[in-house]
Amino acid sequence: MNIRSIRPFVAVAATVSCLALVACSSGSSSISSTPPASPTSAASSASAPAASASASASASASAVASGSSSNIPAGLTGDAKTVATNWVAFFDPATPTATKVTLLQNGSKFSAVLAGEASSSQAKETAAQVTAVTVTGSTASVTWNLLLSGFPVVKAQKGQAVLTNGTWQVADSSFCGLLSLQPPVPAACKS
Repeated sequence: MNIRSIRPFVAVAATVSCLALVACSSGSSSISSTPPASPTSAASSASAPAASASASASASASAVASGSSSNIPAGLTGDAKTVATNWVAFFDPATPTATKVTLLQNGSKFSAVLAGEASSSQAKETAAQVTAVTVTGSTASVTWNLLLSGFPVVKAQKGQAVLTNGTWQVADSSFCGLLSLQPPVPAACKS
């Protein structure tokens, strides 16, 4: 195997290790990160707000839901666009921990891990790029890439989003699936 063919594996291993380190060091579970991108409006008036049922959570999520247009597929509308926007915002290191908690199913179980990530320089290099969303009732299938410094290192991942109290959230099973790529798996993923 030559250096060029090893490079993607090293990048993936480094990214997953970074996520696992942050998850384990915080004493809870999980982690998240995303691309440093400019803030955008989370949703139009036709689509649901980017976060939570409460007005303050919705306003907070709308203010931080970020992601460049290249991280969300063009042409998405309504719930599919909201799912993609919230997914990208959840993995964005610029998104406040309190907002990330609202964008993750059972997010309060992961709050310590999410807070630990905020101080990780490696986690700040990761991002999510959504490539497709299919909404079926109160669930959505999400196809996405994990980015490291803007380059895809894990491609065509399948994930789930769930609609909880009016907010499209990253399913905790999808988040734990990412974290399980590099054991040990955080305690919140085991309960």
